[in-house]
Parts: sequence; C-alpha cells; structure tokens
Amino acid sequence: MFKIMLMSALLFVTAKGGIYDFKVEALDGKKKISFSEYKGKKILIVNTASKCGLTPQYEGLEALYQKYKGELVIVGFPANNFNGQEPGTNAEIQQFCTSNYSVTFPMTAKISVKGDDIHPLYKWLLAESKAKNFTPDQVTWNFQKYLLDEKGNLVAVFPPKTLPLAPEVIAAIEKKY
Repeated sequence: MFKIMLMSALLFVTAKGGIYDFKVEALDGKKKISFSEYKGKKILIVNTASKCGLTPQYEGLEALYQKYKGELVIVGFPANNFNGQEPGTNAEIQQFCTSNYSVTFPMTAKISVKGDDIHPLYKWLLAESKAKNFTPDQVTWNFQKYLLDEKGNLVAVFPPKTLPLAPEVIAAIEKKY
C-alpha cells in the first residue's frame, strides 16, 4: 500500500512540476535537452514547421537568440500538427534549419503540440496559459511563442504571426519580472 501511495505522489509531483522538470530529445537524437540547464535564463519556446508561410521566422528567432545570448535561450519544437507543414524526419529538419536559416538555438525532436498525443511539455504550457488567462490558450498554428522568465514562470504567449523581433516580444524579454 505504501508503494502505491508513494508512486501516486510521485506522479502527482511530476504532473504538477515546472519547466525545469522537463527533458526532451534533441533534434540530432544524440542527447536530451534538460530545461534545468536553463535556470536563470529566460526561455522562448516555439513550435516550428519547415513548409509554413511563417517559416521565415526562423531568421528572426536566430537573430533574437544571438542578440540575447547568455540571457535568453530559444528552444524550437518541430511539429506536424498544422496541414502537414513539418513532414520531414528529424535529420531533414535539422538540415533544413541549418542550411536555410543557420539555426544555432536548440531544437528538439519532432513532437505533437495538440491532440491526443500532445507532448507533456506542451500540455504543461497550455495549463499554465489557461491558469494565467493568456491568449491564445491553445496552440493555434506554427510559430506560437511562449516566454518564461528566469525562474521558469510563464510570463507571455505570442500568437504565431507575432514576429520574433516585434516590439512586444523585445519588451517582454527585456522586462524584469
């Protein structure tokens, strides 16, 4: 009985944990991206796609990453949830991002950002968005952005069409929370 109670408690803690509890497979498949490594930095999480009208946002994301290096980490999450706009394999996605946009920020293996197979990190982001009454409170398209402060708190959600270098994104990154 004690083991069952302990396991239930551990599952509850894991489900209710924060961003620093998550580890995600890297796009290259060679390692895990552990969000605990980003403590003390702001984190911008973006679901991406290679064949979307918003794909040129990779350029702005990379510029943002370079501008705030040391203070901000951007993590791209390729997802094929919207009109099959990320059909490639992880290797193909990595090649595309590197050769077309010189992406150097961390990218994860392809995941799902909605539906029955939603990745647990995105399930957590959506729960946080709803709890804080952020809009959109669902992932509406590719390149939706989630900003977390240096303590791992979700502080802003930006719709897909909001450009990475938009004034509101810059202001949120530079704001002291």
